[in-house]
Amino acid sequence: MRHVYTAQVAWERAGQAFIDNRYSRRHVIRLDGGLEVPASSSPLVVRVPFSDPAAMDPEEAFVASLSSCHMLWFLGIAAERKFCVDSYVDQAEGVMRPNAKGKLAFSLVTLRPAVRFCGDRLPSDDDIAAMHRLAHEECFIANSVLADVRCEPVH
Repeated sequence: MRHVYTAQVAWERAGQAFIDNRYSRRHVIRLDGGLEVPASSSPLVVRVPFSDPAAMDPEEAFVASLSSCHMLWFLGIAAERKFCVDSYVDQAEGVMRPNAKGKLAFSLVTLRPAVRFCGDRLPSDDDIAAMHRLAHEECFIANSVLADVRCEPVH
């Protein structure tokens, strides 16, 4: 089985000076479904005004993709087990540190999902922990990275 995903990343100089390194890092990411996402470098990496803090940066996208993937697997597992989820909110956080080669890299991503269930059949704490474990094991993104990805459910 093979799945291919595409994204177009587009930036233009638009008359700015460039070789002095004083150019806007703002760009657009066009996803294969047509959505355009304003993007930029992180203001923690490149200072404002050359970064746009209102736009998504690659580091935020990385943390968000791990969180989103885990959530989608969790929701699917909960539905399969006949547990009704009312809401799911994750305050995910990624930490970057120098790696063994001295390069800045994500060393840890912590997911903190707060899940509310409803209905007559509510999962036990063990059920919830098992669903999070399985969601983590199945998440394509978590299976693709070197960083430690942890899940600390919020009750």
